[in-house]
Amino acid sequence: MQVNVEDISPVQKKISFEIPAERVDQEIEKAYSIIQKKAKLQGFRPGKAPMQLIKRTYADAMRDDVMRRLYEQTLYKALSDHKVEPIDSPTIESDILQQGVPFKYSALVEVMPQILLQEYTGLAITQEPYISKPEEIEAELKRMQENMAMLIPLSEESSIESGHTVSVDYTVTVEGSPEETNSAKDATVEVGSHQLIPGFEDHLIGMKSGETKQFTLDLPVNDSDSDAPAKRGVFKVTVNEIKRKELPELDDDFAQQLGDFDTLEELKGKMAEYHQKHEEERIENDRKERVIQALIQKNPTDVPESMVKRQLDYMFENLKNRLKSQKMTIESMGLDVESFRARFRDDAADKVRGGLLLMALVEKENISVTDEDLNAHYEKTAAGNEEMLERIKAYYASNQNAKNSVISEIKEDKAIAFLLDHAVITETAADQPVSA
Repeated sequence: MQVNVEDISPVQKKISFEIPAERVDQEIEKAYSIIQKKAKLQGFRPGKAPMQLIKRTYADAMRDDVMRRLYEQTLYKALSDHKVEPIDSPTIESDILQQGVPFKYSALVEVMPQILLQEYTGLAITQEPYISKPEEIEAELKRMQENMAMLIPLSEESSIESGHTVSVDYTVTVEGSPEETNSAKDATVEVGSHQLIPGFEDHLIGMKSGETKQFTLDLPVNDSDSDAPAKRGVFKVTVNEIKRKELPELDDDFAQQLGDFDTLEELKGKMAEYHQKHEEERIENDRKERVIQALIQKNPTDVPESMVKRQLDYMFENLKNRLKSQKMTIESMGLDVESFRARFRDDAADKVRGGLLLMALVEKENISVTDEDLNAHYEKTAAGNEEMLERIKAYYASNQNAKNSVISEIKEDKAIAFLLDHAVITETAADQPVSA
């Protein structure tokens, strides 16, 4: 048997086989013999049908069986002999199996790239400085104030103004198409928020409770059907109730309603503390991402497509779950599986590339994980809950695969810390954009 191994790329190998005709014939005869013993053909007892009839009837079944056995007998031995370690199922291409003819086939396999780190110290990156922004605290206080606002019903003589919240019944009919009609009862509208189609809220201003009004507006065009002709809607609106928003005072009483605070200044201080922590975590995560990108740029690496696909699957499921928690869907963002893959393929490839380079750095620098590292990870996860900490330790003590996953995560974190410790980091000026 002839076997040839060819490097297609740093992450792909092609293994070609030519199996002698004699061996092919032996396997064909063996397959037909097995089929003959089990075949149930009308007019013949099991095992008694003539071989010529068996061959005419079961040629396809024989071919499938022989090809499967030849793959099993030759492919995995060749992979072992040539020390090829596939990271995904091989892709097989073959000739048609024929008696008296050598059988040729090839297997395309993906392998891990051999990574030789060239540059990983002295990586130059920029870092965004933390800047205190009191105006963001004030804006957040305003949002909290809005959320705690009370809606006070107004008298029937009152007219709708911008800022009022109103309850309305309405129907809308597509002009010229009376069958296209929608309606709603007691719909809540915050006038001036511009959350509805342009012009709708403007027509409400000046109306009073119990009043009915009819008007016509252009209906929005669906982005997916931008070539469709524009439509106009005939609206009939009845005002049920008008309310004005009454905001609570931003004072100590306000702060006391939001937690264990005695004064508004205490609340502001806690908000500033949280804002600083959040911003510093964001800046640190951005710094880590920048040093990984710098590592990728200095060490170009091919990545196996199967690993990129798995990363895309992970990213897709992660996004779906996040959107589900917000009562949204992938489709609401104008995406489906294929468009997601096309849009985020490069991001997924960089995730894989960065992971492989960090693994190589772990090996090159002999980065290890100690019991102290594991305990620190468990304590961080437990967040001060002693009962939870004991359960976490027991879980990882009894689940080696999960423990190995944590060890890999800690090694990767240490590798990133190594890169940052040996990087050249320039902090940008407050009014300068941060370059990649």
